[in-house]
Formats: sequence, structure tokens, C-alpha cells
Amino acid sequence: MNMPEKCSGCGRAAGDEEAGNTASECSPSADDSVSCPLCDRGFPATEIELHAMYCNGIVAQDANEDVPALTQRQRETRSRAGRGRDVPTPIDFDKCEKCYLCKARVPLAEYPRHVDSCLQTARDAQGNRRLRSAKDVGRSEGRLLSMLEMSECKSADADAGAMLAAGGDPRPQMSSGQEKPLVGKPPGNQLSPTCPGHGLAGVSESSSPQAQSWHLTTKMQSSLQPLCLSLEKLHRVKDSMLEAMDRGLSRRTHAQATVRMLPTFIRSTPDGTERGEFLVLELGDIDLRVLLVELSGDTRQTVTVKDRRFPVSDAIAQGPGEKVRGQGPLTPPGHGVTHLLFAFMATCLCEFLDGLRLPQRAFQLGFSFPFSCRQTRLDQSYLFSWAKRFKCPGVEGRDVVELLQNAINKQDRYCIKVIAVVNDTTGTMMGCEASAEPCEVGLIVDAGTNSCFMEEARCVEVVEENLGRMGVVTEWGSFGDDGTLNDMLSPYDRLVDETSLNPGKQRFEKMISGLYLGEIVRHILAELATQGGLFSGRTTPALLTKGSVQIQDILEITDEQVGVARAQCVLWRLGLEASDQDCFSMQQVCSAVYIRAASLCAAGLAAILSHMRRNRELTRLKTSVAVDGAMFRDHAKFGQTLQQLVKKLAPECDITLVQAEDGSGKGTAMVTAVASRLAAQRFQVNQTLALLKLSPDALGEVQALLRREMELGLKKETQTTSSVRMLPTYICATPDGSERGDFLALDLGGTNFRVLLVQVGAREQGGVRIVSELYSIPPQVAQGPGSQLFDHIVECIADFQTKQGMMGQTLPLGFTFSFPCQQTSLDQGILLSWTKGFNASGCVGQDVVKLLREAVKRKNHFALDVVAIVNDTVGTMMSCGYDDPSCEVGLIVGTGTNACYMEELRNVGTLAGGEGRMCVNMEWGAFGDNGCLDAFFTPFDRQVDEASLNPGRQRFEKLISGMYLGEIVRYILLELTAKGLLFRGRPSPKLQTRDIFQTKFLSSIESDGLALRQVCAILEQLGLHVTCEDSVLVREVCQVVARRAAQLCGAGVAAVAEKIRENRGLEQLSVTVGVDGTLYKLHPHFAQEVQGTVQRLAPRCSITFLQSEDGSGKGAALIAAVACRVAHHQRA
Repeated sequence: MNMPEKCSGCGRAAGDEEAGNTASECSPSADDSVSCPLCDRGFPATEIELHAMYCNGIVAQDANEDVPALTQRQRETRSRAGRGRDVPTPIDFDKCEKCYLCKARVPLAEYPRHVDSCLQTARDAQGNRRLRSAKDVGRSEGRLLSMLEMSECKSADADAGAMLAAGGDPRPQMSSGQEKPLVGKPPGNQLSPTCPGHGLAGVSESSSPQAQSWHLTTKMQSSLQPLCLSLEKLHRVKDSMLEAMDRGLSRRTHAQATVRMLPTFIRSTPDGTERGEFLVLELGDIDLRVLLVELSGDTRQTVTVKDRRFPVSDAIAQGPGEKVRGQGPLTPPGHGVTHLLFAFMATCLCEFLDGLRLPQRAFQLGFSFPFSCRQTRLDQSYLFSWAKRFKCPGVEGRDVVELLQNAINKQDRYCIKVIAVVNDTTGTMMGCEASAEPCEVGLIVDAGTNSCFMEEARCVEVVEENLGRMGVVTEWGSFGDDGTLNDMLSPYDRLVDETSLNPGKQRFEKMISGLYLGEIVRHILAELATQGGLFSGRTTPALLTKGSVQIQDILEITDEQVGVARAQCVLWRLGLEASDQDCFSMQQVCSAVYIRAASLCAAGLAAILSHMRRNRELTRLKTSVAVDGAMFRDHAKFGQTLQQLVKKLAPECDITLVQAEDGSGKGTAMVTAVASRLAAQRFQVNQTLALLKLSPDALGEVQALLRREMELGLKKETQTTSSVRMLPTYICATPDGSERGDFLALDLGGTNFRVLLVQVGAREQGGVRIVSELYSIPPQVAQGPGSQLFDHIVECIADFQTKQGMMGQTLPLGFTFSFPCQQTSLDQGILLSWTKGFNASGCVGQDVVKLLREAVKRKNHFALDVVAIVNDTVGTMMSCGYDDPSCEVGLIVGTGTNACYMEELRNVGTLAGGEGRMCVNMEWGAFGDNGCLDAFFTPFDRQVDEASLNPGRQRFEKLISGMYLGEIVRYILLELTAKGLLFRGRPSPKLQTRDIFQTKFLSSIESDGLALRQVCAILEQLGLHVTCEDSVLVREVCQVVARRAAQLCGAGVAAVAEKIRENRGLEQLSVTVGVDGTLYKLHPHFAQEVQGTVQRLAPRCSITFLQSEDGSGKGAALIAAVACRVAHHQRA
């Protein structure tokens, strides 16, 4: 009988082209006669394998007789029982065999083809390589699964009966569909969640047939042991991955890192508002796909795709360039050519658009380029090297976006701009339709493997960006190339690596990706066969041939329903005689390799999630993970293992695995759409914020305007026309260190009022000691009758003196009164106007020292010796002057702002001339009240001014001081929200509330160490639902507003410094500026910006900034002390 040798599962001839080899070199010659192990009949060597594969040990006497179908294991059992009685059973090949799937009786010659047809029907009914239940399949599909299950149950019963009849071991064995080991589990400390073969316990060898089967299982367990990974090992992998990621992100160690952490310059994930049509070029292994993707931009974000594929020939993939006209001999190699590949892509793109017959308009294009590149911008990527069959000369080291753009431009047919080049991993993440949580992680497990995620930009040290987030591709396939994974490598991994094209490289990928798993399985099977653990110790050239087991084989073999049958197909293709035990063992090997890959992938994913949670400073991370690749897509077990192990390895992270759809196509379109959205938003944001950005020339103009106003304010005849009052303070000396005594100080400058006892002694004995008490000024008092305000102040003084046991004592007192006053002497000050929310009646135009003394008389508690009325700015200068005698400028930048300095007395035209110097209180908060700064006011500044208590006044202060900056920010946020650039265009009612955005928020939001989560928390307090992008934009607004304030302040200080230098006729001035105020002290960047601006605008002045310690209190007491010292010397 001359029959073709075919497998019962696939119908292929043993040794076809897919297997790559023919029968084993060890096979008997054709002339030999070989006995069938089941029926003991002799057959020629060319026929025995086919006979033995289908021999059931009995003869079907009648075509209508219902002969039970036997599995291979059942046949072996009956054969062994038969041999015990030594009664061979003849077989007739002309009779029929019952199909073990559908139970139909089939002539033996047609049996392989019939089984192949049944398997195909089963797969079709299954859907995605998994059979549906018999109830779903229905009668029309033959109820194949139900029949198979019934057959296996009958087989198990038949086995048990046969073993009992033969005197064998009746212990149950597993059906081919089961995943559990053949025998009991090992002790608990040997269990591993990642190795299905780990439960196979060894038994002692025996001569009995059943014991021989157990012996095979023991060998398999020994071979699979190196693949078993405990949770402890997986935690080690996770920790090592975290360390490798940190090295990849660090500028210092990036070049040596195995996990490269490459920035993608993707700054946002889709928010659902992306709208429009976008072109995509997707360069694949064998073809070029051109797509036009339309996004609806509505709440459901409908995606419409039109595409066309163009085959890429080898001539194109490897073709040289064509020289462009006009290029001379000095043109660098490759720079004077239009490369065939890029010209081909541009031609295909135009041909695709021609077919759509779209009206002429500008298109934006995303380029999916699947080769190793160094990306420096979203639209700039330099090719490292070609791979696969591509090898276009002159392209490596070039910007592929530039090459493509040039090729498109040369067509001169459509207006197309390439705005993004995309890696397939980022495309997977960006193309994901996340359900509950945003998708911020992408994972590919296919022929290769890679991952990406949205990293905090401040952590990506290799780029200059530090705000918001940036997509990072881990390139984790090379994890372990430095030896980190050496203790995790099995002997099979080492064999695979040694025979690969890149030994020692991509170690992690070789343990995970589909390109290599088949090889790992093949090496295990070969070892088991060599050791006699499988295939009766027989190997074939096909089994020993690289690439003979593919990932698709593994995916099908690990299927619970048809896996064993598929194993039989694969082994037949490899030219191997396989028992049911062999097929089941192969399924266990494939499962072990497959599950280890999923487990290692889970460890890597857990590392990414833990890294994200740590950098975002979250208690719990919730995100979606987009996954693509055949290993996830085609087998549910991979995703299940991934989900379960991530939960164990990163319990603080909640993830939803989402299967990606067309990551390279749709994903690239989404990257392009997001980039387009961000670019359009950026244009509008820049337009809005440009109003608040001051050029160096503009700052120089502010400096010059202030100098002019200062000159006008110093002259008696022009003082009334100046917006800067330049008020004399009658302070003509600064502390010299000889001041001694106890002094009282009062500090009224805001919503709180302080009373202080200041003891001034020698510096070597501690210098100045202060005891103080803080009292509040209720709003109704600050805006009520003036007599009520000063009565309240006196009550506070009396309370302090009582607590300090000072009642009856009269000490010299310095009164810090931080409102504009016209002083006529050191202890007399006429209030010019209220600021900072005060509006007590009956005070403006009055001497505030007199009002205080009258209140003391009304209360009749004690006597006061008011020596000096002091502005808080002057007090700051005097306080710093005690520590640094060169301090001759005072600056306040807090709730309000002001400055003072030591002017030459001859220049103070409002006083009779004289020698020496006098401190001048500039009251520069009113700078611009005469309209000289109108050109620098924005619509937001005008809104703040109009809504203030003093419209049209203190204009400079409203640009600088902490009382108003929060309001400026709030109005800008409302404008951006109205344009749809913030908060999805939906402001909260709280944001509409005046003064709700306090200036302290600016300091907090701009803090360098503040994560975006904390920025979000601040904004959420205002009832805003914010995204990461919202947080970044709010921070930018705060930065722009605060920077402008600091620059204006710096321009003012530069004007003062230059005035002092010119007064003294110096080429170079060295002076110290005493500074106080919460905005200057607490804002993270304000002081630095002020100092930088002064340095640029006054390069001939060397200025030191010295922060004051309690200038309003200590300074007032020191002014009183200096006044007493000067008076004492005058009396002497």
C-alpha cells in the first residue's frame, strides 16, 4: 500500500517545506519490516509510521458497526494489555476509522484529510482560536467540542478499565485539554505561579509501563525547572527594571543605560476634542499603507479611516538615490539626492489623494517609521540603522522627516506638512480608546517587544522640557544586556542567544517576544528527546533545525480546547512519532515558556506603573494600558497572567488592559491630531500671554520713565505732576552700631497690627532682641471711623504693656505706618491716601501721630513718646543698615510695594537745601497714575484696576504686588477658558469669584519640586476638573504674571541705583538693597528675576540684595534709637 504520510491534525505531509526537513536520518530502510506496537503486524518502513499513527488495535468488522473511537493513549493502553495476554490483533487497512472529533466513520485513506477538515471547522466555530461551548456552536456545527469532551471522558474510562484488566495502575491521568500536571503538586515552597510544569512530582523508576510514563513527566519537570519564576524573582526583575529606567532617564548615565528611555516629544494623550482629517504614512515590512483618518471631535470621537496599500519592492527598499539638479561636487554624500524610497512614498501619497478627489487644502501628516532612530523633536528623527530588508544608502544619520518632506515638496502637487514621526509603541498608546481611565502606557508583545508611557517631563533629563509630561519609549528589549538578568537565564535562553544574529543583545526581548519563544520551546523538546523523555528518545533533523517551531504554533498548542491536537500536527510536521503523552508534554512546555514570557512582561509593566506612581507622588495610580501584538491579541491567557501578576507586583496600581486597534495607523493619526491640537492651542495661548511679556527695550523704557518721574517728584515746582511723590522722611543717618536702650515699636501696614519691645545692645552681646504680639484689624474697623481704628490700636498697646509688665513706663516709640504720608518732621506725617484695603474715614489729610496721641488721651491708659513715624520701606532699609552699613536702598514687595533710598539733600527740592543725605520715600506704587504706563497695561490689568477699591490709583503696585497678582491670573484663566483652551471650556463658579485665586497659589504652583498632582490639587480646591495639560498651562500663566512683576520691580530698582550712581559721580556703584515682603521672600523665582533684571539694566552698579528680618518692627525701633542718639549728640 503506497499512501501519502500526513498528519492527522493538519493533513500536511511529514517533512513539507514548512518543516524544512524530511524523515529522520535514523529511519529504517524501505526494505526493513517493522512491527506495529499495537497490533504486532509487520509493515514496510515506508508505511509503518502512518499505520501506527491510526492503529487502534482492532478491526471494524462492519461499516455500520458503532466502534468506539480510541485516543492514542487508549490504544497504547490496550496494546500493553494485549501484550500481557500475548494475543495480537490483526487490522485491515481497507476498513474504516472513526474520527475522534466528529465520530464519523472515514476510510483510512481519507482519514488525514478528514481530520484536517474537522479541525478547521472547529477553529471556524471557535472564532479566535478558541472553540465556543457546545451550546454556542449548535447542531449545525456538529457539536464538535461536546463530542470531543465526551470522547475524552470515554477514553479516560476505557483507560481505567484497560489498566484494571491488565493489572496496571488505575490512578487517573489527565485529558489532553487539562493544564494541571499529571500527578500531585510538590511541596508548597516549590510552587511557582509562572510555571505549569512545576507541579510535576518525580517518582522512582520502575519497569512497569505506567511507571515509565511517570519517568517521562519527571524529566519534563527537570527541564522546565529553569523557566520557573517565583514572585520573589519577579520582584527582583521589577526592581532591576526600575533602576535601569532611572539610569536611562538620567543625563549622566543615559549613554550607558540598557533601557534607553527615549523621549518621543509627545506632550499629551488624546482628550477627545481632536478634530479634522489627518494623513498617515505607515511603512511596513512589505508594503506602504497610506491613510486618511477623520476625527469627529465630539463626545463619542468617531474615527473614519480610508486607506490603501502599496507594495514596496526590493528595488525601492534598497534602491540608491537620484541626484538633484544643481548639486555640486562639494555636496555632502547623500545630501544631494532624492532617495527612491522617499520619492516612492511621496508618489504613493499623491496617488492616494488623487483617488479620493479631495479639494485642494493643507494637510497634516504623521509618519510611522519602524526603524531605530534618535528623535530630537516630534518632527525630527535621525535614522540609526536599517533593519529587515531595507537598506537605502545615504539615509543613515539623516533626518527622515526632512527627507520625506523634501520628497513631498518635490512633487509640488499637494500642500502637506509632516508634523510627527511615530514609533509603533507610542502609536499603540495614542490609538487606544480608554474607557474609565486615560491611556498613558503602551505595550507591544509580538515578534519584538517594547513599551512606552507618559513620564513627568522634569524627570527626562536628556531634554530641556521640564513642565508637564512627555511620552518615553523604554526600549526595554535590551534590558539585561549588562548582565542584570544572568541569574534568570535558562540554558535554553543562552542557546537561543548564542545562535541569534545579535548575541548578548536584546536579552529581555529574547525571553519575551514571539520571535524567540518558538526557539526556546524547540531547544527544550530537543533536550527532552535526547534524554529519552519524549518521542522515545528520537530526534529528527526538523526538530534540530532553527525556526522549525513558530510563535503561532505555541499560541495554538497552549489553547485549552484544540491544543493537544495542534501539538500532534506540529510534531508530525517535525517528522516525530508522538504519543498522547508527548503531545500533552509539548503543551506543558509551550505553556511554561509562554507564561514565563507573560510573567516577565508583567514585572516590566509593574516597574513602569510603580515608577509613574512614584514620580507623580500618588497614593494610588489608575490608568489604562494599551496592548498590541499577537501574543496578547490571540491568546486570552497572556492578558490574564499579565493582569494577575501586575496586581501582585504593583498592588498600589490599578490598570485596565485595552487591546489596541491599528496602533501604527490610527495611533499615528492620533499623535498627529494631538500635535495639531496643541499647536493651535499654543498659538492662541501665545497670543494671549504675549501682552504680558516685556522685551528688554520695554523694560528699559519703564526704567527711563521712572527716572523722569523721580526727577519731577524731587522738584518742588513739578512734584504735583509726578506720579512718584518722592517724600522726605527726615531720616538723615543710618545705624552706626552705637545705639543702646529699650524702645517700643508699632507696625500698622495690613490686616494685622503688631506691638514690639525692642532691646538694642552691643552686637557682641546679641545685638537686637525683640518681644512682640500680633493683633488683628477687623475689616469693619479698617473701613470704619478713624477714631475707632486708632482707639483699637491703643487698646492693643495697653494689652501688650500689661502682659509685659510695662504699665507706667514711657519708652521712645517708632511708629511704622505703611501708607502714603507727607512728613513735615520726623514725628509728623500727613496721610495722603489709604491703600491695601483700608479706608477709615476722617484720616486722610490728618497727622496720624496726632490721631494716635488723641486716642491715648481718650483712653487715658498711659503716655506715649512717639519719636518717629516710619514707613515700612524705610524701616526695612534701617533694619538691614544695622547689619550692613552700605545698605542705602529699601524695597518692599509683599501685599503692596514701595522703595526708598538715600538721596543727596541738595536734590530734595521740597526742603530747604543743605548738606548730607536724606532718606526719600518714593511711594512708587502710584507710578503710572498719571497715565505714563498706560502702554504697558493689558486688558487683564484694566479689569483688576476697575474692580479694585481705588480705580485709577496705585497702578504700578497693581502690576507688581501680591495683593493683585492672583487676580490678574484669575482673569487670564477666565479668558483662556472662554476660548476653550482650559478646563474643556467649562469654568467653575468659584473661578468667577473675586480674589478666589490668591497670590500664594502662584508661589505654590511655581515651586520647582511641586509635582503636577499637587498643582491639580490646588486647582481642584477651586472646583476645577483639571487635566495634566491644564495644570501645565495654569503654571505657565502664573510664571508669566510673576515674571512680569519681578521684571518691572527690577526696572524700578535699576532706576534708583543709576540715580544714586549719577548723584555721586561714580563710574561704578556698590550698594546694598534691604528687601522685605512675602512675595520676594516666598516666591521661588521672584528674587532671582528681580536681580537678573537689575544686572541687565544697570550694568555699572554692583548691587547686593539683603533680606530684612522684621524691618517694620526692628527698623522702626532702630529709627527711634538713631533719633535718640542724634538728639543726644546735638544736646551734648
